Amino acid sequence: MNLQIKDDFIPGTRLLRSDYAGNVTGIEFLEKIFFISDGVMLNQIREISGIDGSTLQNWTKRGWVENSKCKKYNINQLAHILIINMLRSCMQLDKIAGLIQYINGRVDDRSDDIIADSILYDYICKILDHLMTYEVCSLGSLKQAIVTVTEGYEEKIPGAKLRLTNALEIIVIAYYASLIKKHADSMIDNLFGRSI
Repeated sequence: MNLQIKDDFIPGTRLLRSDYAGNVTGIEFLEKIFFISDGVMLNQIREISGIDGSTLQNWTKRGWVENSKCKKYNINQLAHILIINMLRSCMQLDKIAGLIQYINGRVDDRSDDIIADSILYDYICKILDHLMTYEVCSLGSLKQAIVTVTEGYEEKIPGAKLRLTNALEIIVIAYYASLIKKHADSMIDNLFGRSI
């Protein structure tokens, strides 16, 4: 299977990679967002991701996103939101929530997490960056990229690395599916000379 489609955007955002020095993604991107402040407000999340306030409130009510503290979201909460956002065009929201719960349990309980959401987002972005450098990208090269990127991961509980690896494979494939869908939608729009 050839997954090779380039993405000009920082995953989960509507921001172009080229607008940030060095085309940064992952933790470097998040650290730039949080360089001056310890939290981001809802309007900043909307600017970064394109998610409107009512959608985010719905996700919070359903238990898919942790409540903000003093109307601010921290780096892990933003990463969590971006992961959901990057998958929602090709995966049902309850399946995304289930996948994230498979990795980290309840959103409001950090004691059951096997990885911080910001590090999970960083791993996803690094894997995507690895895959974009390949001429032909296969499931084998995806698995190798996951092994390379997660090499330094230390399990907090037995079996955590296998759970993380399984989830990363699903997340990256689903994200590529969303890119392929977006590409097909663009081709249809070009075919008919307009948006349908």
